Amino acid sequence: MKFTHALKVVAAVGTGAFTVVASAPAHAGGGHSSPAPIRTITTRLDGPFGLDVLSPHAALVAESESGEVTAVNLRTGARTTLISKLPGVAGVAADRGKIFAVLGGPNPEGPPPPPSKYPPASVLVADRNGKHVRVLADLLKYELKHNPDGQKQFDKAGKPYDALSNPFSLTATRWGLLVADGGANDVLRVDPRTGKVSTFFVPPNPRTKECLAKGAQANPGTKGCDSVPTGIAVQGRHVYVSTLGAEQPGAAAIYKLDGRTGRVLKKYGGFTSLTGVAVSPWGTLFASEVLFGAPAGPPQASDPSKVGRLTRIDGRRVTHAAVPTPTGIEFAGGKLYSTSGSIAGNFGVKHAGRLVQVNPSAFR
Repeated sequence: MKFTHALKVVAAVGTGAFTVVASAPAHAGGGHSSPAPIRTITTRLDGPFGLDVLSPHAALVAESESGEVTAVNLRTGARTTLISKLPGVAGVAADRGKIFAVLGGPNPEGPPPPPSKYPPASVLVADRNGKHVRVLADLLKYELKHNPDGQKQFDKAGKPYDALSNPFSLTATRWGLLVADGGANDVLRVDPRTGKVSTFFVPPNPRTKECLAKGAQANPGTKGCDSVPTGIAVQGRHVYVSTLGAEQPGAAAIYKLDGRTGRVLKKYGGFTSLTGVAVSPWGTLFASEVLFGAPAGPPQASDPSKVGRLTRIDGRRVTHAAVPTPTGIEFAGGKLYSTSGSIAGNFGVKHAGRLVQVNPSAFR
């Protein structure tokens, strides 16, 4: 159940469900020249983890550090805070006139989270304008009762061996809300109306050489690395899930699943520390690697602008784009969007988060 400390850390939109009224300019460029490889849409975000692109005009961003759900105008970069005071908000999705958000879980090895009227590791629901926020589901409660990955949870003194539940992303699908719970090593399904929680998918533990080495696993009796699901994408009747693989080389993977049953249809393996996944209608896969290139040692000694990348998997061809510390990623309307600077705060750099559009020329 391990989850890395590095990750703990005026335009009407579409159908008129959301309105963005702030005035932060986008860096769009002009004229008839070719688009920039990476276009910055908006800046000064704080820990932008989750991303949901609603239409060609707007997206929602979960800002983990500031505890805000922010609406962003994709054309102008204008920002509006819809929900605030959500410590560690990790994922966000809009569906059927509601906004859903998921909060990260407590870190048993770190300081207690800031006070909040919402429990950690919970799914929240709000009206489309961000009002009337309430708890829809308690994922930690579900983990304690059902323990889908079967790992030992507590030592003899009653102390958790590792993070029990630490949700990282949330996606609205035709089958319900799907939550990648990195701490619990599972993907959970939440009924958006009733809040009922069920297990959708439990990725197998990676068993690479590094994952089978002594000390690789904190939970007694567990063989191999924790899978640590981090990202979810939907294309047609399929669900794609990315995993972190406990940050071990080659232990991360992308799973293609049957969206109704959660059955594994295909596995793309051999990656390292994936933190998000997206897929185009033509089957091209995209993944974010928030820690790629991070040197050993404390994060404060590194330059976050040189850490992280996006990976594109197009058949057998794999290419990369230099996007600093990305997490949330989505392909929508023929365009690829990504958060950037998602964990820059861990490196001591404040307000460095961005939302960017990544064009095909960025991948090399």
